[in-house]
Amino acid sequence: MINVTITRSHDGLIESFTMSGHAEFAEYGQDIVCAAASAVSFGTVNAIEALTGVVPEIEQGGEGGFLRCVVPKELQKEIDEKVQLLLEGMIVSLETIERDYGQYIKIKNI
Repeated sequence: MINVTITRSHDGLIESFTMSGHAEFAEYGQDIVCAAASAVSFGTVNAIEALTGVVPEIEQGGEGGFLRCVVPKELQKEIDEKVQLLLEGMIVSLETIERDYGQYIKIKNI
């Protein structure tokens, strides 16, 4: 199971997200759930860097399918709004995957 945890500030802004685990929908290399979740999350991190110039703090690796992304604090308002929009788009995409493949991916907001 892929577990996604979204951490938000008191005012609802996304501070970080963590993904861990494997979907185990299919064999390695054939797992469309894992591929989709990975593409969405890594694509979002790449888009943040390419479109806003913000370099999030990234932690990844291990055989547990681990990715943690932390948004830098105290960004300029217009840059932060763009980062937040990209992250909210990521969540919509992950929720779409969860809706169709909920036994393989779970999203939790804290």
